[in-house]
Amino acid sequence: MTLRCLFVDFNSYFASVEQFDREELRDRPVGVVPVMAATTCCIAASREAKVHGVKTGTPVHEALRLCPDIRIVQARPARYVELHHRLIAAIQDCIPIDGKPLSIDEVACRLIGRERQRENAVAIARKIKQTLIDRGLSPAIRCSIGIAPNTFLAKTASDLDKVDGLTVIELDDLPRALHGLALHDLCGVGPSMLQRLNDAGIDSVEQLAAAPRERLKAIWGGIEGERFWAQLRGIEPPSRQRSAVGSVGHSHVLDPQMRTAEGMRSVLFKLLAKAAMRLRQEQCQARGLSLHVRFVGREQRYSRDLSFAALDDTPTLLQLMAGALEPLLRAAASGRWPVKRHPPLSVAVSLIDLQPNAGETASLFSERQRSRELTRVLDQINQRYGNNRLYFGAMQDALAQGAAPMRIPFQHIPDEASEADLGAAALVADPSMDELWLQRERQFKAMAENAHRQTRERTSSATRPAAATPPAPTPPGHQPSGVGGWVRKRRKHEGHGPGTTGSLF
Repeated sequence: MTLRCLFVDFNSYFASVEQFDREELRDRPVGVVPVMAATTCCIAASREAKVHGVKTGTPVHEALRLCPDIRIVQARPARYVELHHRLIAAIQDCIPIDGKPLSIDEVACRLIGRERQRENAVAIARKIKQTLIDRGLSPAIRCSIGIAPNTFLAKTASDLDKVDGLTVIELDDLPRALHGLALHDLCGVGPSMLQRLNDAGIDSVEQLAAAPRERLKAIWGGIEGERFWAQLRGIEPPSRQRSAVGSVGHSHVLDPQMRTAEGMRSVLFKLLAKAAMRLRQEQCQARGLSLHVRFVGREQRYSRDLSFAALDDTPTLLQLMAGALEPLLRAAASGRWPVKRHPPLSVAVSLIDLQPNAGETASLFSERQRSRELTRVLDQINQRYGNNRLYFGAMQDALAQGAAPMRIPFQHIPDEASEADLGAAALVADPSMDELWLQRERQFKAMAENAHRQTRERTSSATRPAAATPPAPTPPGHQPSGVGGWVRKRRKHEGHGPGTTGSLF
């Protein structure tokens, strides 16, 4: 009885929910996008769209070229969370869920006792599928189920037969059951890790499974390599302990009407005000601020990293960010930043280097003390009468356009009372879902950025005359990576002061 995990993966979940709600979309190719803009990318594609080559991360213009009949619809995070709870309830009527859901469309269930017998585990999986049918959720929303000795292999098994499959991998099937997969098919092997494995002489799953533990530890740059080695052998590594909050932030892909210098600034002010309120709810202070702006048609982004004494009041944080934005706004005013040619595409702001509040102490500086008192009054009014009942004038344009509304993250579900705009539609949310949506949003943004970069590279190579092969770049220094394949890119300052970027113009 080596089976210990049953993994449920709802296929093309966001697109399937749209088809569930709208009968005219069923059996038709559907692409779900975060905003209705030609420069964005699909964050989900229906099964019918995937047949034409449209997938998560495909730019909208490319999706329309591959599948002219595709219907593009805007994402509705609140609805996806609402149906998530119905789906979870259906699963829990068949088997308890192991802790929290792994994401909004993935659930792991622990098998115990006689449930570990193959015939009993398969019976539970079939009961889950039938329950979804009985409750009217399927066939619009279908799931693939994997059963295996650990979570990693069960997830891998669920990917082997997509749409409505059921796959079992026993301990005796290893490693042969994995040999037919490509390296990038394994969860945790993203583009950077794939390159790292290839550089180490590992080009197939068979070679990866045969590699000794110490070799994988060296390739991954730490204990994550040992975890991967164990997972390939059916061992369930100890779960990671969640660390204290290290940063609080928000990001947003700008709607077309907000892709101006003024709109960008207004949205950033709104995002920072929300982040500052979350910071105070976490009873923390920030000692740094990170700001990023990406542009349409330009690879380089505008970034600023600030360090300062620990604080948590909104007016001071807004003033610091205004100063960090000033060079970019001056460039727009002088024409050095051609805003119409390269409008702002997305913005992000994070409060970093957090520390717990050390207790309430009066400030020596009267201006700082007034800012803290103003922040306290604003929080009290907005908590009582609705968020953004009172707000800073710099946020006006963003609020008037409904920009940067509350999202349902996959890693902290936001507190509706403090983050939803006054008068906004209520969201069905559960705090356990917040972390999960943020995780998915970050993945979607990385996919979108990669898609834009590949498009520019194809265009550039098609128009550039043939030239001598350039020398191979010097490989970057080693950087540890997590099993999830997502790593923080190392900042390069190349002659510029810390916390700044080179000129964009």
